[in-house]
Amino acid sequence: MRMTLEQKRAQDAWRRARDYTKEQVNAAKGLPALIMNSGLMQVLAFCHQKADENEVIAADLRDWLATRFPSVFRGGKDFERFMEALMATDPRDYQAITAEALAWLKWLRQMAAARHS
Repeated sequence: MRMTLEQKRAQDAWRRARDYTKEQVNAAKGLPALIMNSGLMQVLAFCHQKADENEVIAADLRDWLATRFPSVFRGGKDFERFMEALMATDPRDYQAITAEALAWLKWLRQMAAARHS
């Protein structure tokens, strides 16, 4: 049986949310709105700079996006290489990556809340 993309997102979010703290669950709830208001690169930079519960979620998001867009993120999923790849990508790919980030975070919000209720 082949899984749909939605199932893959849900499965990945479920697995990652297992070890989240209550603070990380709360942070996951706010990231989609931050991305919609400020943009993906700005939010990733914010999460990296804060180096708190947001950074764990941002690292999980980078990992997921690197899996979904391997041709864009050939250099790796660490913060600097990931950001450099985002800056070098064309606008159409950047929009697709942002849309994928929001779709995955939607699942993460739900799965993290379910695992920690």
